[in-house]
Amino acid sequence: MPLLSDYPQLKTICDIAKQKKVSVYLVGGFLRDFLLGISKKDFDFAVEKNALGVARAFSEKIKGAYVLLDEDRGCARVAKKVKGELYTFDFADFRDKTFEGDLARRDFTINTLSVDLSKVKAKTELADVLMDVNRGRKDIADKRIKRVSVRAFKEDPLRMMRAFSLKAVLGFKIELKTLNQIRKEKDLIRNVSYERIREELFKILETDKSAPIIKSMDRAGLLEKIIPQVKIMFDCKQGIYHHLDVWPHSIETVVQLEKIFAQLRNDEEVAAYLGESLGGNRSRRSVMKLAALLHDIGKPDTRRKEGGKVSYHGHEHVGKNIVKHVAKMLKLSVRERHAIEDMVCWHLRPGYLSNFKQPSEKAIYRYFRDTKDESVSTLLLSLADQRSTRGPATTQQDQEHHETICLNLVRRYFQKKKEKPFQRLISGDDLIRKLKLKPSPLFAKILSEVEERQMLGKLKNKTEALECARKIAAKKT
Repeated sequence: MPLLSDYPQLKTICDIAKQKKVSVYLVGGFLRDFLLGISKKDFDFAVEKNALGVARAFSEKIKGAYVLLDEDRGCARVAKKVKGELYTFDFADFRDKTFEGDLARRDFTINTLSVDLSKVKAKTELADVLMDVNRGRKDIADKRIKRVSVRAFKEDPLRMMRAFSLKAVLGFKIELKTLNQIRKEKDLIRNVSYERIREELFKILETDKSAPIIKSMDRAGLLEKIIPQVKIMFDCKQGIYHHLDVWPHSIETVVQLEKIFAQLRNDEEVAAYLGESLGGNRSRRSVMKLAALLHDIGKPDTRRKEGGKVSYHGHEHVGKNIVKHVAKMLKLSVRERHAIEDMVCWHLRPGYLSNFKQPSEKAIYRYFRDTKDESVSTLLLSLADQRSTRGPATTQQDQEHHETICLNLVRRYFQKKKEKPFQRLISGDDLIRKLKLKPSPLFAKILSEVEERQMLGKLKNKTEALECARKIAAKKT
């Protein structure tokens, strides 16, 4: 078993604790993961008093970055890169008068394991100093998430979200009494900041099997509390192309998207694309899952019966406006928000392309032009959407054709990325100098049409491009 002294930072903290005459305990997730054989670089410490002073002294000793998290509660973080890897050390004052009282106010039993740093010596093994006052080791062995006390969620309602993020990350089950209490007290989550909710939500979305967790949160009634906009999708019926109503279809789309990710796991280009960070430590893959969950959120407002059939004309545009508000509510980055908006707005376009045996080059060009960086994410979302649509009017042949079109366009996207950067034959300066046009909004339309014809191989040189621009300008004015 590894030695705790393998982590020299612990001795440094122990020395500071002695100097300041305070007790410091290593607690929580690091020890839990240590027992599970998971290597972590995040440490949590409970400090008898003056946690901020201990953290500041530690940051100075190791030349790390000191971050004040909560002055009122005495919480601070020290971050330090060691051999290219980021280590974080969180310090917090006892939440009660004694350490035993502090443990009693923690979230889940699996996070109450502790080590008194004053007992860590050069050859100390974990088993020799590990304290377990809440049967945390048994719950780890049984893969069970169990709240420490009935007041756990009232003291910090975010813990209800954390139960599900731990379930997602560790693959544990939430104990029935704990789950029932979440169902009962779910409204308390409204008192939690969205920055904190977002972090727990994306811990779930970053896992390979987040769809079952989303289903569990939905059954517990917690999902609609953190994203209340989804409630409009409840009980919204669909037409003959669908076997599921809007909300279960939306969840099934996440299920199918994760299957597609697994299917393409060994494709290096796709993997790099999905793994790209769109904001903070949040990957495009996780943002796509949120878009999949919300892609049909515009349907309830656009549902119409026309000649005995159900239609949702324009639901993608209505949906784009709704997800814009959801993204802002969750405090996502501008890039993440735009990515979700684009995926929702354009998710029907691949389906339009597959209406043809072979879509035209013009239609393909316009698809890539409009979807830009989210071309592949939109194709994969459309593929997941189609796989989640198995109503009586849907045929296997149509689904296979749609899949072929989508996957071929994915390959084409990455091929285009390897080509030389596109260079326009003419610019706005050419329109002014050569054609004597005055700058106006018309320039964008002219240059866009010329660029499209150039991309399609219809214009070979600058002379042809200028002549084309001249004709377009004559028609528009």
